[in-house]
Amino acid sequence: MSYLHQNLTDECTRLKRQLERERTSRAKAEAIAEKRLRELYAREQQLQLIARIATAANQSQSVRDVFQFALTQICEFTDWPVGHCYMTVPDAGAIRLRSMAIWHATNPDRIAGFKRVTEEIDLEPGSGLSGRVFAEQAPAWFFDVTTADNFPRIKVAKECGLKAAYGFPVMLGDEVAAVLEFFTDKAIERDETLLELMSRMGMQLGRVIERERANDRLIHDASHDALTNLPNRVLFLDRLNQTIARHVHKGAAQFAVLFIDLDRFKIVNDSLGHLAGDDLIVQVARRLKDSLRRNDRVVRARSELGGGDAMLARLGGDEFTILLSDIQDPSDAVRVASRVQEALRQPFTLEEQKIYTSASIGIASSKWGYSCADDILRDADLAMYRAKALGKARTELYDQDLHSAAVKRLMLESDLRRALANNEFVLHYQPIVSLGTQEIVGFEALVRWQKPNSELVYPGEFIDVTEDTGLIVFLGLWVLRTACNMARRLQEEFPRRNPLTISINISPRQFAQPDLVAQVRQIVTETGIDPRTVRLEITESVTAGEAERVVRVLSQLKDIGIRLSIDDFGTGYSSLSYLQRFPLDVLKIDRSFISAMDKSESLQIVRTIMGLARSLGMSVVAEGTELRTQVSQLKSLGCEFGQGYFFSKPVDATAIRNLLVAPLPWTGPEEAPSVVPACEEQQPRASTGQITS
Repeated sequence: MSYLHQNLTDECTRLKRQLERERTSRAKAEAIAEKRLRELYAREQQLQLIARIATAANQSQSVRDVFQFALTQICEFTDWPVGHCYMTVPDAGAIRLRSMAIWHATNPDRIAGFKRVTEEIDLEPGSGLSGRVFAEQAPAWFFDVTTADNFPRIKVAKECGLKAAYGFPVMLGDEVAAVLEFFTDKAIERDETLLELMSRMGMQLGRVIERERANDRLIHDASHDALTNLPNRVLFLDRLNQTIARHVHKGAAQFAVLFIDLDRFKIVNDSLGHLAGDDLIVQVARRLKDSLRRNDRVVRARSELGGGDAMLARLGGDEFTILLSDIQDPSDAVRVASRVQEALRQPFTLEEQKIYTSASIGIASSKWGYSCADDILRDADLAMYRAKALGKARTELYDQDLHSAAVKRLMLESDLRRALANNEFVLHYQPIVSLGTQEIVGFEALVRWQKPNSELVYPGEFIDVTEDTGLIVFLGLWVLRTACNMARRLQEEFPRRNPLTISINISPRQFAQPDLVAQVRQIVTETGIDPRTVRLEITESVTAGEAERVVRVLSQLKDIGIRLSIDDFGTGYSSLSYLQRFPLDVLKIDRSFISAMDKSESLQIVRTIMGLARSLGMSVVAEGTELRTQVSQLKSLGCEFGQGYFFSKPVDATAIRNLLVAPLPWTGPEEAPSVVPACEEQQPRASTGQITS
């Protein structure tokens, strides 16, 4: 009986142990399952948090709204009562953290002091919790900020009862774009799982900033010039319309628009190339910005030149505008224009060449009662064109007379295009005479516009328009071909040991054409003229372009056999610098010096020019000789050739033939009459380099 009892006891013990093991295993399994369920639940909660923030990020167009939502969601998820956001901002070449004034607080009154101090100070990289996050580009955790060695807000944090804190970066590629920081009233050990989750959150929020920046770039690009980064025409007109509206409806201060157009930019662009032209535009824009950043009572512009009292914009090409939205009267705008002119006075360096430029500036002000941005911009443009017509490098104010002048100019441009298509231009020729033999040795070809009603229009009335529109290139080629044909016929009709020469002006715009040499060669071949009898006349303004190109083109023309003249010598700013370098044959003294030879200063200038030409082996033609006394003086100085009304005014081909067969009127004992029709006397010689008389 005892044996059986012992077996039963042992079996019960075994079963109890087995049951305990099963119970323990089941408890462990349940614990593991519960832990896994908790982990799955936590994981699900984390994924839901990320999903909520990602959805908000994708649907919202505002970074501030998304960050506010994220702070609230994270604080509720972690049960931490305080959240705040910093944004990185540039400051004097460095990056600092600045409060975005975005908060979540379960008890706002409790942290009012902490909030105030946080929003008042910027943090440097490495300073405090968020500064450390920024510097290390990684999450950071403070067990207790009130005992931390590096927490600038420690005093106010103690006052508000804040202890544990953590922060994480919002990353945009390799850049920290923002930092989110969180606080609680308990000291808590570092939670790696939470920080890992927050790192993923930072990547999600970074996409919001990236999208906003891309959108800002699109908006900026649509309203700014790609080359100079200045406001473009669209933004300028929008700001100008706002200024007009304030002036009309609220009686705001007076305003003015400056329309700035660079002088000679087309020549630089054509001769040096578009890259050099772009470089010049960038340098000009920089100088204009600098001139507007000087503080005075007229201009108080912000550094961005778009939010203050002065706004600089590039309309396109070489055209800039300035809006002065707070002036006392138009004289303030004139002072700004003077400062712009001064800023452009020093030379620019392009491809190791020093290039000079200036600007023609037109000003229109609110005194004329504008209600539309296009109208005031148009009138400033008209004033700029008047500045160009009056000699460039100057400033003109708009007045009501300019409108009618603009209408006439548009009609003139249209008429000129028609005239060129209908072959309405003719050439007149002015003799060039040997002062030693009194014989005609050649002619200068001068263009005239013969209207269908037989009215003869002189170049002073239309050459500027052909230059501005580019028609001068086509007109210049026609002049070259026609003059060479005429000269060849005269040479055949009146053969001489030294054939008659023909002088033809080449405008700066024409000289800048890349195919000029090829065009000249083709015309010489087509007309059959001896190239040694062709004198191409350039002006001093041509020499201000790229020196290497000028030398190359002139040398190529010389290789064809063409002789080269410098026209209106003495009127440019670089009169002496190029004579030794450029392969020139003839120097033409400007008429202004010849007409004033009765004054000792001008006589001395002529004498000096003669000596300079002789030392360089150049022939000299005195332009504008009108009196016998001038001819005598020039002969005594050793001048070889003269051209002017003393010998003959410019005449047509028939009159030229008569001069070549009849006794020369200026060879008599008395001074030849130089009767100039009143209409011709009133025609000024057009500006330098134009095909004119």
